[in-house]
Amino acid sequence: MTSLLDILRGIIIGIANIIPGVSGGTMAVSMGIYDKLIGAVTGLFKNFKASVRILLPLAIGMAIGIVGFGFLLEYLLANFVLATCLTFVGLILGGLPILWARLNQSLQKKQRKTIGAGEVISFLVLLAIGVGLPLLQGAEGAQRTLTADPVTMLVLFILGIVASATMVIPGVSGSMVLMVLGYYNSILSLLTDTVVCLKDFNFAGILENCLLLIPFCIGVALGIFLIAKVIEYLFQNFPSQTFAAIIGLIVSSPFGILYSVNALAAIHPVELVVGIALGALGAWVTLLMGNKEEA
Repeated sequence: MTSLLDILRGIIIGIANIIPGVSGGTMAVSMGIYDKLIGAVTGLFKNFKASVRILLPLAIGMAIGIVGFGFLLEYLLANFVLATCLTFVGLILGGLPILWARLNQSLQKKQRKTIGAGEVISFLVLLAIGVGLPLLQGAEGAQRTLTADPVTMLVLFILGIVASATMVIPGVSGSMVLMVLGYYNSILSLLTDTVVCLKDFNFAGILENCLLLIPFCIGVALGIFLIAKVIEYLFQNFPSQTFAAIIGLIVSSPFGILYSVNALAAIHPVELVVGIALGALGAWVTLLMGNKEEA
């Protein structure tokens, strides 16, 4: 049952990873599995079997979410952009009660009852970053042509490290960063085209795409491991400030989601109502899954 639930969580995180403005790390925090995920990544070599038991179902779910939703994303954002975005807003904000409880727990461990200047500053700084990053993005990045040459492969390796932030750092959207750099559409197309080549047994296309995907995936794996070490250090030494900063990023997430895809450009009443309903449902699902993890 736990493995099936983790696969479902992984699917949600995978979907979040390819939505501009949505952070897979935020979804992991909101569902109450962030600490477990970071511990499994940083302890992969020390506790290999235990880490694999945690990471494998999540990785399977993420792969399903990324590949499956990759084909639907363009259609949903083109035809139901507001409802889609409001659903993810709900999924993210539904984790705030759990985060607030964890912040209070970290304060109690320090024998403190009130939030201090460190927590307030952490919250405000990361809130400003969360709002500022989408403003830097502007319109959706143009699609770049990817060719299997050494320079492009090196660029994709570096982009993989950057993109891994969305899986580890709550509130930071790797897909948004890729969009700012102008590679979002290209990499999304590369992923979906590879799946199509596999389905059609197009071995030449598979080989060409793998020459581009492999350095990108290696960069993602390396970035996750390195950034996880930093995050683990922060939780161990500055837990209350770290939770306050994460809350600031999460509070800013709705702006990033709605602004990044220009969701408020044309509001249709029916879609708005449906989006609000789906957002409320998403918040309930996140809260429910987070509470199960806490239990």
